[in-house]
Amino acid sequence: MIKKMWNHFKLITKHRWLVFKFCTKVGLFWRGLVHDLSKYTPTEFWESSKYYVGYKSPIQVAREKREYSAAWLHHKGHNKHHEEYWYDFNAPIKAPVIPYKYAVEMICDMLSAGSVYKGKEFTKEYPLWYWENIKNKDLFHPKMQNFFKNIFEEISNEGIDKVLAKENLKNKYNKYCM
Repeated sequence: MIKKMWNHFKLITKHRWLVFKFCTKVGLFWRGLVHDLSKYTPTEFWESSKYYVGYKSPIQVAREKREYSAAWLHHKGHNKHHEEYWYDFNAPIKAPVIPYKYAVEMICDMLSAGSVYKGKEFTKEYPLWYWENIKNKDLFHPKMQNFFKNIFEEISNEGIDKVLAKENLKNKYNKYCM
C-alpha cells in the first residue's frame, strides 16, 4: 500500500505541475497553483491510493469495483473546473455557461490528465478523441460544447502551445460562450 500511495502522490503532483504550466501560459497563474489541492485531502487521497493503477484514474477503478467513488463525490464538489460542480438536476437551467477561468482550467486539466495517463502515447490528437468520446457531454451547456470542441480541434491541428495563447482562448470563449 505504501508503494501505491507514493506512486499516486507522484502522479497527482505531476498532473498538478502540468496544469500549473498550462494555466500559467494562459494567464491563470492562481488557478494553476490551487488546482486539485483537494486530491491531497484524506477523503480523496486514501481511496485514490487504494485504487491506484497508474494508467487510468483511480476514481474510474473505484467505480468499476464499487459502483461509486467517495473521492469523486468529494472532488467534484470542491473543484469548479469540473462540469459536475455546476450541474443541478433540480434547477430550471440544467447546464450553465461555466465562467472563463474555470472553463480554461478544465481544458488545462484535460490536457494534463491525457498527458499523464497516456505518457509517450499522448499526441495532439488525443484531447479531441477524448472529447468526442466523453460520456457526459450532455452535461455541458451547448455553448460550452461548441467552445471545447473548437479548442480541441485546434489543438489537434495546430498543437497545444499555439492554441494555449491567452488572447486566443479569451477570444474563442467570448465567441462561443457570450
